[in-house]
This record gives sequence, structure tokens and C-alpha cells, in this order.
Amino acid sequence: MMKICVVTGTRAEYGLLYWLMKEIDSDSELELQIIVTGMHLSPEFGLTYKVIEQEFNINKKIEMLLSSDTPVSISKSIGLAQISFSEAYDELKPDLVILLGDRYEIFAAATAAMVARIPIAHLHGGETTEGAFDEAIRHSITKMSHLHFTATDEYRRRVIQLGEAPERVFNVGGLGIENIKRLNLMSKEEFENSINFKLNNKNLLVTFHPVTLEESTTEQQFMQLLNALDTLINTHIIFTKANSDTDGRIINKLIDDYVNSNPSKSVAFASLGQLRFLSALQYVDGVVGNSSSGLAEAPSFKIGTINIGDRQKGRIKASSVIDAEPDYQSILKAIEHLYSDSFKETLITTKNPYGEGSASSEIIQIIKNTSLKHILKKSFFDLPYKNLELS
Repeated sequence: MMKICVVTGTRAEYGLLYWLMKEIDSDSELELQIIVTGMHLSPEFGLTYKVIEQEFNINKKIEMLLSSDTPVSISKSIGLAQISFSEAYDELKPDLVILLGDRYEIFAAATAAMVARIPIAHLHGGETTEGAFDEAIRHSITKMSHLHFTATDEYRRRVIQLGEAPERVFNVGGLGIENIKRLNLMSKEEFENSINFKLNNKNLLVTFHPVTLEESTTEQQFMQLLNALDTLINTHIIFTKANSDTDGRIINKLIDDYVNSNPSKSVAFASLGQLRFLSALQYVDGVVGNSSSGLAEAPSFKIGTINIGDRQKGRIKASSVIDAEPDYQSILKAIEHLYSDSFKETLITTKNPYGEGSASSEIIQIIKNTSLKHILKKSFFDLPYKNLELS
């Protein structure tokens, strides 16, 4: 049996990997190994490894988060994670490691697997996030990986542009679409009971993550958003808290302060989980913030997304996405547009650009039909070029 090791460090990542893990676990030719790390093991972020244990056996838990989110502590966390991943791989001896995305714990997992000469399958490569250092991490993981599963043709071309052989790069669509198709989402009453909060005539879901490469600080940007939200009437707000990125705790404290001051109109969660998060998208008017979920999942529900700042700059966007500068007036103008009749009309024909929701089965078939015998040795794939002057 082929031993496939899936690594997950965040609630959102696990939600995207869930059906792929189920497919691996139910396949008689494959053996699923699971390593959990990062926020999954942190009380501050909801100890979400317990959710995974309800469905799967966890082979290894790798503690790596420090008690602060400064650049120094993030760098130290990467080092701690890499040490532990090397030990875990040596014990589990997987035939293939599956990694998703662009987070720093996944970077550590990739580096350890590369040194251990374990093939890597990377999901959601080729995407861009110009406002965060996640961009460099994602492309670095691409260069350490051997099989690539992208969400669109444009992202596939970008992975090839990075020198990866076209026959090893596959566009399977976004994993988030599969959750929407396969999960039995909650009714409005079930959802309200699950969060102990009643929805209003107008409702917004706010998900904002730290910005690491922008001129204004995370705190400055998020305060502009809170000030804009404070002006809204008859609008309830559901916050999902930030990840354990640099300055993530600043956002979470501001959220707690806001909810404590506005308990009748707002509520916050360290983790909604995929079922509640996707269920929420059925009943809110839009997603506000800078999370990829507003681009990848929200369009499937025919609702608007207000995408603030440059954190997601460069990603493919549906017509339901409204870009806003990280300042009070621009955010207010975007919210006004979200509720306009003209924008609501455009939502009727909105199409999600991230596929049809069959990624997991496609990934499994490709992995099973690919020989890993000589896959570690890669040749750089050069693109043809004309009239290009090199100085």
C-alpha cells in the first residue's frame, strides 16, 4: 500500500483537505497518515485537532507555536517545526507527502520532506497574494514539490512558468467547491442555534488576516474596517478570528473589544469550522475582509465579497468581488455598492472560477497512476521566449 501523509496546521486548511483525506482513507490501495501542527494544537485557536479526531486517526502532533506572533517568534516556530517534521517523517516513512497552500508551518513540512527525499504533492500552487509573504512561501514550496494540483488553468501556467514540467502539473479546480457540493449545510435555525446568535435583516461575515507586506499596519487597516462597520444600521456581524500570522493577535484583540462593546450586533469565533462557515454563507449578504474564502467559496453562494487591500492581489476573482482600499471611505463605498440593486442583479449570473467540485477524486486517480520511482530528480522546464533581451 502507498503511504500518503497529509499535513494540516489550520482549521481552514483541514476543511479544504477533508474530502481528499476521506478518499485516501477509504481507498484499499492507500494508507492515510495525518500530521497535525500549528493552530490545531493551540487553546487560543480552539484546539481544532479535536475536530479531526472525530473523523480520523492522527499519527503525529507537532507542537511549534510560540506564545507571540512577532517575526522572531514566527521564525523560531518554523525552526521548531522543521526539527519535529524530520523526526516524524523518519518514523512514519511515507511514500508521498501532501501539502496545501502557503503557510509557514507548511514551508517547514516541505523543507523537511525535501531533505528526507520524500516526494511532495502540492495543492493550490501558482496563486498570488502580493500583500503577504505567503506568496514567496507558496512558490518556494512549488519548487520543492514533485506533483502539482492547481485550482485554475492560469495557476497551472504559472507553476509551469516556475520551471515545473507540464506533465506533472494538473488543474483539478479548487478544493473548497467540493465542500459546498458534498456537505449537508445547516438550515437557518440550525445555524443560529449553533452560534447562539440571531441573524438580522442585514448580515455580514468578516474575516480579516494580517498584512505583512503593505505600507499601512495590520492594526491601522483593521481599525478602518471596524470604524466603517460601526456606522451600519440593522446589520449583524459575524467575525471569524485571524490565523497565527505575524500580528494576528492584534486583530483578535480588536475583535474581542468590538464584540464586548457591541454584543447585540456582533459575535466572534476562533473557528467556525467548515460546516458552520459554509452554512453562514447561505444567510449573510456578503463576506468582508481579505481572506481567500471570499474569492474561492463565496461566489458559489451568489453573494458579494468586499476584498480589502492587497493581501489577495493577483488572485483570479469572480464578478461578485468588490475591491476596496484599506480606508474608511473606500470600505463604506464598497458596502454601499454591495447592497445596491445594480450589484445584486450581477450576482444572478456570477460564476465561480474555481471549478466544479471534483478535485479530490481527480487527485487520487492521478497519484495512483503516477510512478514515484524516479520522481525526485527534476529538470527545470524552460519556457520558449522570443525577442527577450537579457542584460
